[in-house]
Amino acid sequence: MTSPSVINSSFSSENSFFSELVQETFALTRRLFLQLLRRPSTLIAGILQPLIWLVLFGALFSNAPDSLIPGGISYGRFLGAGVIVFTAFSGALNAGLPVMFDREFGFLNRLLVAPLRSRSSIVLASVIYITSISLLQSVAIMMTASLLGYGWPGLTGLLLVLVTLLLLVFSVTALSLGLAFALPGHIELIAVIFVFNLPLLFASTALAPLSFMPGWLGWLAALNPLTFAIEPIRAAYEGNFDLGIILIYAPYGEVNGFECLGVLTFLAIGLFLLIRPLLNRKLA
Repeated sequence: MTSPSVINSSFSSENSFFSELVQETFALTRRLFLQLLRRPSTLIAGILQPLIWLVLFGALFSNAPDSLIPGGISYGRFLGAGVIVFTAFSGALNAGLPVMFDREFGFLNRLLVAPLRSRSSIVLASVIYITSISLLQSVAIMMTASLLGYGWPGLTGLLLVLVTLLLLVFSVTALSLGLAFALPGHIELIAVIFVFNLPLLFASTALAPLSFMPGWLGWLAALNPLTFAIEPIRAAYEGNFDLGIILIYAPYGEVNGFECLGVLTFLAIGLFLLIRPLLNRKLA
């Protein structure tokens, strides 16, 4: 029978570990935000670029025929969900860059020889930082879209938007962090980001509905994770909070809101489990 003193000692040890992990994560996250404050150009560019897309594309297709968009909504309102998701996606895809620069400048090696209670704090800090920045940029896009007359999702819809964005950001952040440890340098990482960024945008329902696409592109868009994030957000803007309704009429079948969020959840968990052995090996 385990004595009370052993149980208390174990409980105290767990509390100490958790407290120190929180302290370490907070300190490393604070460092990333201090870097951002000293060089805010990344944040500003991350907000300005999708704003330009929203304004220019919204104006460019403002006279598009009513048959282009299902439901007869304006193209600007249709585009808003796509730009919100693309903003969060782009921010999360860049998550590995700070880690990569720390690797190249030797700061990561200093952290690895420091007396950290858990080196998981290095990864947690990056996840918290990128998630915060991505959500901040997305909210800025949502507010601008509202000012342009493209609507606001409301309180319940906003909750659905945030949950969807969090699932997408977690999964893409995991992928980016894995690349940051797997690739030899930041040039290779930036090259991968450029290769996948815009093609994934165009091969999704961000700019056009599936019914408007040729068959092969419709298949790609229907399998694209961005599409599974865009459609629930688009439904939230339309006031459709019933996740049981069909959101995607894909070539392989109909997909409802629960299935969209399920795909994003599976993707987030799967990518984190996939990169975990790599992170354990690199942070050992």
